[in-house]
Amino acid sequence: MSSASYALTDSMTMLRRNLRHLSRYPIMIIAYVGQPVFILLVMVGIFGNTLGDGLAASAGSDRYVDFVAPAMILITVNYGCTTTAMNVSNDMTAGIMDRFRTMAIARSSILIGHVLEAVMRTMMSIALVLGVALALKFRPNANFAEWVATVGMIGLITLAFTWLVIAFALATKSLEGANSLTLPLQFLPFLSSAFVPASSMPAGVSWVADNQPLTPMVNTLRGLLMGTEIGNDGIIAVAWCVGIVLVGYFWSKRSFSRNSTAPVAAIATK
Repeated sequence: MSSASYALTDSMTMLRRNLRHLSRYPIMIIAYVGQPVFILLVMVGIFGNTLGDGLAASAGSDRYVDFVAPAMILITVNYGCTTTAMNVSNDMTAGIMDRFRTMAIARSSILIGHVLEAVMRTMMSIALVLGVALALKFRPNANFAEWVATVGMIGLITLAFTWLVIAFALATKSLEGANSLTLPLQFLPFLSSAFVPASSMPAGVSWVADNQPLTPMVNTLRGLLMGTEIGNDGIIAVAWCVGIVLVGYFWSKRSFSRNSTAPVAAIATK
């Protein structure tokens, strides 16, 4: 077998290991899916009528659930990143990473296993959140091609932020530090176009919303699902995602190599 084949096999092994751990703690899924669901219920069920009236004045539509539901996809991704960071940090602090390094496995498979598990977990969570949104009368009008593009965009966003929080976890070397560094991802949606149009915000806040990565990502998802104008947001969102992936990947790779405290068995000895 080639090195690439070994790496793929080892990555699948690590994925199964992480999924098995996840199945033992279903409360984690309930907890982090419950947060975006709670926000969705509050924003639509309690504030929806008032926000919908304001939205109608600026965007010509009073269906607030259609405006906010696509944003809940991104918020679900962000909350899921906390779980990913905690999982990686726990492996680092528990010493299991050092044990893996002594085994004849591809080094890259250790982190790739976490990435694959995070993407799968996030996709399942988004499906649950969208189910709640549909129950609240969210009605996307995307065609088949737009749904495919939406899934691809969600996957790219998830991949980007997953690599970033893995880098956070490896850099901080503690559960507390990893959790702290993921907090901005949970607050950034409130400074984006997730809940209200950026143009309706005060000048300074509007500038922040227009120049941070979550706004073009939210606008792209909303445009794909609801048929609204995307403009340059799609290209900008993809560019942000690619940049974050590169930063997170190389930062993770460097931190993982620097944190090595035990010799790694050569793959060739397998």
